[in-house]
Amino acid sequence: MIHKTPISVRFYELDPYRHLNHSVYIQYFETGRIDLFKHVGWSLTQMADLGTQIVVVSIETQFIAPGVEGDELVVETWVEEVKRVSMHFGQRLVRGDDVLATQSVHGACVSLDGRPKRIPDDLTAGLISFRQTGQ
Repeated sequence: MIHKTPISVRFYELDPYRHLNHSVYIQYFETGRIDLFKHVGWSLTQMADLGTQIVVVSIETQFIAPGVEGDELVVETWVEEVKRVSMHFGQRLVRGDDVLATQSVHGACVSLDGRPKRIPDDLTAGLISFRQTGQ
């Protein structure tokens, strides 16, 4: 299953060339991942209250086509792998059938003091429900 988060491009997110600024793509992808966590019942606040954080270990983004003011976009997010303390997400930013960008993200579960921590079982179960390969 793929999780979908709709997003509208706003004028203040554009660069001088009237394209969606590259840093905003990263923010949109983050919004998609946070929305997926909320969808499986784990808000970032709830995680922190339980002494758990998900941190980004690495990001690789490929920019394919520009977004422009007024575009109605969708962030597609899926889980490629979940291990004991780490996870790997795949993402696409699409406008209709056009892919504007893709992203691969490795994350890790840590305690509030930054030490590796096992991903809670019910969070793992929720993430696995969005497991896809070969997107």
